[in-house]
Formats: sequence, C-alpha cells, structure tokens
Amino acid sequence: MTLRGAPAPLTYQPSVYWEDRARRFAAEGEGLAAVCSYGMPEFYNRLIHVCQRLALAPWLRVGSATRVLDVGCGVGRWSRLLAARGAQVTGVDLSPTMIAESQRRAAAAGLTNRCRFVVQDTAHLHLDQRFDLVLGVTVLQHILDAAALRSALQSIRSHLAPGGRIVLLEAAPTQVASQCNTSIFKARLRGSYVELFEECGLRVRAISGVDPAPFKTWLLPYLPRLSRPLSVAALALVTALSAPIDALFGRIAVQRSWHAVFVLERAAGG
Repeated sequence: MTLRGAPAPLTYQPSVYWEDRARRFAAEGEGLAAVCSYGMPEFYNRLIHVCQRLALAPWLRVGSATRVLDVGCGVGRWSRLLAARGAQVTGVDLSPTMIAESQRRAAAAGLTNRCRFVVQDTAHLHLDQRFDLVLGVTVLQHILDAAALRSALQSIRSHLAPGGRIVLLEAAPTQVASQCNTSIFKARLRGSYVELFEECGLRVRAISGVDPAPFKTWLLPYLPRLSRPLSVAALALVTALSAPIDALFGRIAVQRSWHAVFVLERAAGG
C-alpha cells in the first residue's frame, strides 16, 4: 500500500514515522488522514471512523468519576468524546505534534479541564495514576517488535485500576492476511492476540466485530498499481459497498470482521 504516493519506509522508526505523519495531516480537517488510513481520502477515513465508533459504543459508557487512559491518542478524537461525557482523560502519544494537536482541539471544544495529554511511549508508560478504562485504537498493530508489544501490554496492565477494563480495537483477522502487511503494520491473527493477552495476565471478557465487509482488504494490496483517478474511484466504490454492511452487521459478524474489539480485564489473581 502507498502513503499518498510514498512507499512505506524500509526502516520503521516509530517516533520518527508518527511525528512525520502528524506534521503532514494532524491539523487537516478532522485529522483522520493522520490517525486512520494514512493520507487516504476523507470519505474513506470517515467510514473507518464511523465503523470504529459504532463498534466501540457499548464499551465507552463513562461517568464523571471515570478515569480514562487513551493510549496512542493521536489527535485526541476519543479523548474528547469521553471527556465530553464527563470522564477525566489522559491521552498519550509518541508524537509531540499529535499531542499539541490534541491539546489544541480539546481547548477549542472547551474540554481542557477534563483532558491532559502527555508525550510517552505506550511500551514504557510512567504515569502518576491508575485508570478505570484504558482505550487503545489501532495501536498494537503498529508495534512490530515482539518484545515491545509485550512490554506495551504489561505497561497498560500496570496502569489499570482494580475492577477496570481495557478496550482495544486492532486489525485481527481470523485467517492469515499477510498481503496487507507493511513495514509499519501487521495484521496479527486474532488467536495470537488472545494468547498474548493471557500470557500478560489479562482475561478476555468479550470480542466483537468492526468491519466484516471484505471489499477494502481485497482492494488495498492492488491499490499501488492503479493511477490516482482509478484508485480514488475504486476507493469510492468499496466505501459505498462497505458502509451499509459494516454499519448494520459490524459488531455481530465477529468471525468475518477484519478488525476486532477486545475487552479485557485482569486475570484472576493478577
């Protein structure tokens, strides 16, 4: 897959990559081109955002006393949503530009008193509190190193308050889909995530779907071969075909979904 005409980097340095991505697109519109599918058209990223929001909705009911940690917060779209519902939210991200944009958008929404944003690596969190809800949206799929991935989960777990929950939305197909992997992204099998969660002292409370329509994943490996006009037309077609299927059946068509929502809690005795 291409990133607005530029190939995925041969060497992935997360802090460098995400800062460059933020500088290009974090301030553009809703910032979705920086945090959803990098540099894709707004209509395509809007579908991704809507599907994510529908899939996450049952798990994002918060109150005024809820302490939320938003890992890989990007431009703060989920932080602002939860703060507007009364939660006290801490957002962390590798990119200083993402954090600055999160702060700017929170201030514009009048949510500064309910949000704080910190530049930190999810694999090495050092915060001064524990949280009732830890949310991560498409974060683990960009942590390619196995040791860093395990460290991130252990770090998240260590910041979870007693009785709290972790909600993660990740690319997690039920069948191998390596054709969509790049130097900055890995679609791990759903079962491998479940095994890793258990190894890190986390119990899976629920798994739900996000986007069962197969058209986007069929198209993406071939997109670099198309001209710009053809690629935009193809994206518009798969977006139109996917939208009603994903919106109506996203959460319940779990086995057919490309992404999954994992709801986790501390394992007994953990």
